[in-house]
Amino acid sequence: MSVSDMFKDFLDNLKIDNSEQISLRYGEITACLNKKFRDTESKTANSLQVGSYGRWTGIKNISDLDMLYIMPASKWNDYKNVGQSKLLTETKDAIKARYPSTTVYVDRLVVRVLYANFHVEVQPVFNYENDSFIYPDTYNGGSWKVTKPRYEIKAMSEFVIQKNKNLRRLCKMARAWKNKHGVGMGGLLIDTLAYNFLKSTNGYDDKSFSSYDFLSRDFFKYLSDQPNQDYYAALGSGQRVKVKQKFQKKAKKAYDLCLKAIEAEKTDSVNDKWKKVYGRPFPARLAETKDSSAKAAQTWENTEQFIEDKYPIDIRYGLKIDCEVSQNGFREHFLTEMLAKRIPLLAKKKLLFTISEINVPEPYSIEWKVLNRGEEAKKRNCIRGQIVADDGQNKRKESTTFKGDHIVECFVIKDGIVVAKDRIDVPIRWE
Repeated sequence: MSVSDMFKDFLDNLKIDNSEQISLRYGEITACLNKKFRDTESKTANSLQVGSYGRWTGIKNISDLDMLYIMPASKWNDYKNVGQSKLLTETKDAIKARYPSTTVYVDRLVVRVLYANFHVEVQPVFNYENDSFIYPDTYNGGSWKVTKPRYEIKAMSEFVIQKNKNLRRLCKMARAWKNKHGVGMGGLLIDTLAYNFLKSTNGYDDKSFSSYDFLSRDFFKYLSDQPNQDYYAALGSGQRVKVKQKFQKKAKKAYDLCLKAIEAEKTDSVNDKWKKVYGRPFPARLAETKDSSAKAAQTWENTEQFIEDKYPIDIRYGLKIDCEVSQNGFREHFLTEMLAKRIPLLAKKKLLFTISEINVPEPYSIEWKVLNRGEEAKKRNCIRGQIVADDGQNKRKESTTFKGDHIVECFVIKDGIVVAKDRIDVPIRWE
């Protein structure tokens, strides 16, 4: 496959596939709020789709819809004086009346509506000056704050035209990367960084799919070179976008992987190398006869499972796992320390994988995946790779039984969505 064909297929695989469900929920919520606050039942009037879906930068299995409900100006006097909680509560009650068996609750700034593997965040707002809105914040007694999503949507639309449609495509590719590598970044931060990158160069103003290998390389180099900072000014609106987790180190890894993929162009391994950057949505190479023959002669069972087949993935939070290496009851090292110092991990060691850092708000659940790789794993028919629930201790015990480049992954699931993930490579060697 050519570079152009690979990336066309990749972007096609990222297309949102639940637009009908989103439109249905959006229309029904809009209708019930119009009935509550305006005594009409329009499914389209007085609401606005914002966030990734509203900017058209979301990808397949998008897990949420951010929407604004625009309150009638005549209601302002009912809420302007310490009425933030009242407005959110009445919004919640109106939605709950429509969905009595659905979880609906106030979450500081918004009303969250939780469906199976999908949720809607509804923010009631009033029109404000210069095409902006004011919204209620219940924190610390309550206040009114300003938001400017129309500015962000407008900046995205204008820049898409100026940059030959590359901005939205780059935003989608970046979402695939952060979901693959567990980078805790919100959608507005991704879109802002992609916007800033393309604004910093005119090298891709007239380029398209055939240059997306170099576009990927240069974008991740741009990310890896960013200074550490707590927030960015959002595209269009200039409002603060918080940085939840440092992304530079993982961007540098992606940049290095891009270099290897570019070097492998026109070889059989090129697709696999791009998959290491972007994950399963990137297309596999066209199957050849020898692949079928090899599969027929295969003597080991491929038992690997993939988290994407169980849950939608939308990485928003940080997670870090580590591994304590011990023998005969004595701790020797942490695995990350061993890998950094190039200390070999030998056989007959006990491994205890634990969560060392996590910033996901409770409640949530943990699942683990242990994948054995290499010829020895195939010979023993011990690939494993099943995804299993944590036993409640946030730990996973293993041992170094045989050599190979093994993998341990940890997933955090909240409201039916994978919101954080991390992995450790476990290279076991002989003495």
